[in-house]
Amino acid sequence: MELSSLLLVILLISAIDSEETEDIKATLTVQPQSSVFTGDTVTLTCAMDQSSGLEILFLTPSNYEYSEASGTKRISSVKVSDGGEYKCRARRGNYYTLYSDPIRVTVEERPKAQVSVRPGEHVFRGETVTLTCDITGGGNTSWQYRWYKDSHYYTVSYKQKYTISSVSEHHAGKYTCRGSEIRGFSHTSDAVTLTVSALPRATVRVTPDTSVFTGETVTLKCEIEEQYRSLNWRYLWYKDRTEVYKTQHYTVNTNTLTISSVTQSDQSQYSCETEIRERPKTSSRSSVDLIVTDQPKTVLRVSPQQWLTEGDSVTLMCEVNRSSTGWTFSWLTKHNLSSGYDLVSDSSGGSKGNYTVSSAALKHTGVYMCRAERGDPVYHTHHSNTQPLWITGVSSSVSLNIRPNRTQHFSSESLSLSCEDHRNSTGWTVRRYTNTLETCPSSSSSSSVRSTGTESTCTIRSLITSDTGVYWCESESGHKLHPVNISIHDGDVILDSPVHPVTEGDSLTLHCLYRYKNPSNLRAEYYKDGSEVQNQTTGDTLIISTVSKSHEDFYYCKHPERGASLKSWISVTGFQEETSGLKMFSFLLAVCPYLLVTVVLVFKCFRLRDETSDLSDHTNK
Repeated sequence: MELSSLLLVILLISAIDSEETEDIKATLTVQPQSSVFTGDTVTLTCAMDQSSGLEILFLTPSNYEYSEASGTKRISSVKVSDGGEYKCRARRGNYYTLYSDPIRVTVEERPKAQVSVRPGEHVFRGETVTLTCDITGGGNTSWQYRWYKDSHYYTVSYKQKYTISSVSEHHAGKYTCRGSEIRGFSHTSDAVTLTVSALPRATVRVTPDTSVFTGETVTLKCEIEEQYRSLNWRYLWYKDRTEVYKTQHYTVNTNTLTISSVTQSDQSQYSCETEIRERPKTSSRSSVDLIVTDQPKTVLRVSPQQWLTEGDSVTLMCEVNRSSTGWTFSWLTKHNLSSGYDLVSDSSGGSKGNYTVSSAALKHTGVYMCRAERGDPVYHTHHSNTQPLWITGVSSSVSLNIRPNRTQHFSSESLSLSCEDHRNSTGWTVRRYTNTLETCPSSSSSSSVRSTGTESTCTIRSLITSDTGVYWCESESGHKLHPVNISIHDGDVILDSPVHPVTEGDSLTLHCLYRYKNPSNLRAEYYKDGSEVQNQTTGDTLIISTVSKSHEDFYYCKHPERGASLKSWISVTGFQEETSGLKMFSFLLAVCPYLLVTVVLVFKCFRLRDETSDLSDHTNK
């Protein structure tokens, strides 16, 4: 040992032995020197000029003293409770140096970062987005902010706000932040998820329809996709390019525009402009054209035909011209000329506008029309055109004779129709329906009527197109039989087709007739339900050798030079059983030979008995 060191130890021992310790004092240092955050590491070092052979003691804020031979105390992951004043001193045996000057260790909770985003976590393409990193705690510290997207380092900004001026889909993701300063980092914030999508378009829905009629009330509703409706939307309405304000005629209520009792001047393009309040880059516009029409036309059609036999099915179809939305329908009928129209009792309104009679009876015969309504307040259409419906009994002794015997006729030709009762009873009259119910003939001077005995005849000397209609026989009691559709054509071609239904199994022949002399080329085309009939035509004739129910339809013919005929319905009926009278007649024919033999034998028996009696009388004499 060097002499100087030996002398120092001797002096220290002498000083301790003499309890002169005030001259020897430890020195305590700390790293880092500033305050620290929870979780950091603090290192305390106790130093003396000469400490060989000495034990170092550290005094904690809780007055607990313990030794560290190395003279260094390391506190890993400090807590707030570790903060306070620390001291140190040296010891040999029972002898101590003076305490060092105290050093205060300051421990603060590590600050928590929090991300907020404006205008919101769900933004639309092109908007400006601002992310703000707020740090709670840490005192008045100049933070440096670090941003992370999807857990990857993104950018550094000395400002706590990070702005994306025109956001797009590639900016979407999860954003976090944390602050850094001389003491270290704050906690990383929880993630906020930024969603970027295209701006939702508004859709304008019109009730009852985009095509409406004068007098109706129309409601236009501006609708945003359901998942975005909770946002604070603002709605503006425009007619063409002029903003619509609330008036007596217009009612504006948030996203709804109501037009009361529309007129032709309301026909225009209406637009709804939507915008999220205080977000000017979210504007979107949607438009719709409103068409206003005067006097809606209601059309009534009958399928498959207007004349039926008891038990057939028939459907009345009611349609509103240029509109098909939201209508309910009512059907009305009258059954004789003198009565008014009554609501059809067994019909019900429906959006499809169909009224079906599945099994027609004689009581269904009459003239029908329909009407439609919709909206609130209720808007009624005008009544439709009228459509007659005739149901004929299964059999009758009355027949309707037509000359010429076909359904289509040229204008200016003559036509004769007669009702003939085979039971020699009277009271049958030819009636017709064109636009109204009337007795044939009408008041036209070109028509005449003749009634003699068992026959009532109607003759029209010069047909015109308005004579097109349905003709039938009607009794004095109102019984209607044999309705026939008669069509009058101004053109050059008509179809010669049977007037009455064709029976299944029979043959059917259709001719193409021409107003003037036959063309050099007699080749004509025949159509069934709009489709050409193939491989059954010969010249100007269509022949169906064996008719079935599948042949029932509308037919017409067409000549390449003269044009097309009107359409005619070909009705097909099933096989009918023989009448009871015919069966009785057949039975009599079958048993007649046996009856004849019996009569002859009886006659011979009586004659033989008479001869025997005469012979006996003669013998007695």
